[in-house]
Amino acid sequence: MTYHVSAYVHKPPQRFGHVSSVCRWEEYHMSAEVVCCNCGHCTSECFSEIKGSWYITCGKGGRRSIYCNSHELHSTNNEEIRENCNHSGEIMENDYDTKEDPQSQVKNSVGMEKNCCDEDTFRLHMVTWNVATADPPDDISSLLHLNSPKTPDLYVIGLQEVYSAPHRFIIDMAVEDSWSHLFMSSLAPRGYLKVSSIRMQGLLLLFFSKLAHVPFIRDIQDTYSRTGISGYWGNKGGVSIRLSFYGHMLCFLNCHLAAHMQYASQRVDEFEYILDTQTFDPKKTPHILDHKLVFWFGDLNFRIQDHGMHFLHNCITSHKFNLLWSKDQLTMMKKTEALLQEFDEGPLDFQPTYKFDRFSDCYDSSGKMRKPAWTDRILWRVKPKEPPPEEEKDEDRDSGLDEKNTKNQQEEEEFPLKLKQDSYTSNMEYGVSDHKPVIGIFTLELRKMYEAPLVRVCAEGEWSADFDAMVIYSPLQPFPSSAWDWIGLYKVGFRSVSDYITYTWVKDDEVSFNDELTQVYVSKDEIPALGGECVLCYYCSTLQCIVGISSPFKVHESKVAVEEGLVPENIDGLEKATAS
Repeated sequence: MTYHVSAYVHKPPQRFGHVSSVCRWEEYHMSAEVVCCNCGHCTSECFSEIKGSWYITCGKGGRRSIYCNSHELHSTNNEEIRENCNHSGEIMENDYDTKEDPQSQVKNSVGMEKNCCDEDTFRLHMVTWNVATADPPDDISSLLHLNSPKTPDLYVIGLQEVYSAPHRFIIDMAVEDSWSHLFMSSLAPRGYLKVSSIRMQGLLLLFFSKLAHVPFIRDIQDTYSRTGISGYWGNKGGVSIRLSFYGHMLCFLNCHLAAHMQYASQRVDEFEYILDTQTFDPKKTPHILDHKLVFWFGDLNFRIQDHGMHFLHNCITSHKFNLLWSKDQLTMMKKTEALLQEFDEGPLDFQPTYKFDRFSDCYDSSGKMRKPAWTDRILWRVKPKEPPPEEEKDEDRDSGLDEKNTKNQQEEEEFPLKLKQDSYTSNMEYGVSDHKPVIGIFTLELRKMYEAPLVRVCAEGEWSADFDAMVIYSPLQPFPSSAWDWIGLYKVGFRSVSDYITYTWVKDDEVSFNDELTQVYVSKDEIPALGGECVLCYYCSTLQCIVGISSPFKVHESKVAVEEGLVPENIDGLEKATAS
C-alpha cells in the first residue's frame, strides 16, 4: 500500500450556489449611474473637475465605491482614470513628469524589490535529509542558514523516512505533517511561501519561494514513482516537482533508493525506472530529462566499498576525504553508466553522513557496525545544447522535429541558463536521525523570459469590516482565465496558498468597467474585524498557481468592533452588531 498526497493543487471549498449581494453592473447597467457622494453630481462618462468619492448607484439600491479621489481631476475619460489609479485605488494627480513608468508599477504591484527584478541571478538553498521517522528538532535556523546575510530566493527541501504509519499519515493529510509545519512556520515570517509540496509515504518534497517570485512560477506539476517491493510499496522511490521559473523549466527529484552495500546496480536501475515512468504535460517537457535544469537528490544509498572500517575512520578523522572518493559507489558507477555522467556533483569535502548514533557525532556503535557512507547527495544536470540539424536530403525526414530543435536552439541562445554551486556540505548539529542533513547552495543565472505578472491586482480604497470592499484587477497578458479563478485575501507572512482569510470568485462578484479593468466585490462580513497588513492574490484555476499579487495594504480595525467591545474570542458577534 502506498500513501500519496499532492499539496500544490489548491482550490477553495466547493461552490454551493454562491450569490453576490452586490448588484452586478452588467445586469443593471440601464439603471446605473455614477455620482459624486459630496456634491451629488451625476455623470455617465465624463469625470472632469469633480472632487469627492465615486460610487455606483444601481437600481437595486446597492451602492459600491469605485474610486476615492482627493485631487481635482482633469481627465475626461475612463481610460485616463484607470491609468492614474494607484495600488490603493486613489486617483493620482495627472503629472506626467513624476508618473511611474508601467514597468515600475508592475514591480510595485507584486511587492518586488528593484534589485531582485533587475538582476537575473537567484540563490537556491537545497536540503536533503533522511529523518529516520523522528520528530523534527525545535529549531532549524542553522539548517536553513536563517541568520546568513545572503538570503536565498528559493528553498527546496527533500526528506526521506518521514514517519508514515497509516494513522499518522491520515492525520498528516488532514492537518499537515509536523515537518512541513516547522519549515513553513520558520520561513513564512521571512517572506517565503510554500509554492508546492508532494508526499509519498515517507518521501516529502517542499518548494518555497520569496513572495516576489511567486507570480512568475507557473506550469507546476508533481508526480511520484514507487520502487519498494517490486514497485508496489512506496517506502522507496522518487517524488518530483516540476515548474517554470521565469519561463525556464526546472525539475526537482527527491529519491530514496535501495539500501545495502551489494545493491549499487539496483540503485541505478531504480533511478532509470523513475526517469522512465515519471511524465508531465506532453506539450512542453514530458519527461524529467526534458527540463532545462534537473536536480537529483535524496538518500541515494550509495556506499563506500572495499575499504576497511579502520581506514575509513582514519580518513574521516584526519579529514582526508579524497582518499575515499575512488571507492564511493556513485563515483564508480559514473565511470560506466552514461546516464549518470550527465549529472554533476560538487566535491565530497565533508564527512560521510551515515550512519550515526542518534544525538551523537559517533558513527554506528551497534552490533551491525555499518560503515560510514555518503548516502545523502545532491546532483544536478543542465540540459545539453541541441546539436545543429544535419544536412539531409531524405524525403522522410521529420520536419516537425527539425522545427522543434531549431526553436529550442533559438531559446537556448536568447534565454541562457547557468548554474554554479557555492557550497556543498553536511550539518553535524542535528542528531534526531542516524543521518546528517546535506545542504547545497547554488547560484542560478538566467535571462527572464517575462518581466510582468499575468495579472495586476490591487485593493481599492480603504478596507475595514465596517463596509464592503472592492478589488481591482486587470490582465497584463493573455492567460486562460475561468469561472473558477478566485482572489484571496491573506495576512502578510502567510505560509501557503491555502492560508487565505477569505476569497471571492472573480466571475460571481465582478463589476466590469471594460475589457481591461475589472472590479470585484468583497463582503464586509468576510473582512477581518481586527485588521492587519494584508495582500491580495489572484489564483488561476487552469494554471493551478498564483498569477498576481498586490502590494501590502492595511485593513483597518473595525470601529464597530471597538465600540461594541468585541474581542477575538467573541468576534462572531460582529455580524449582529454591524447589521443593527
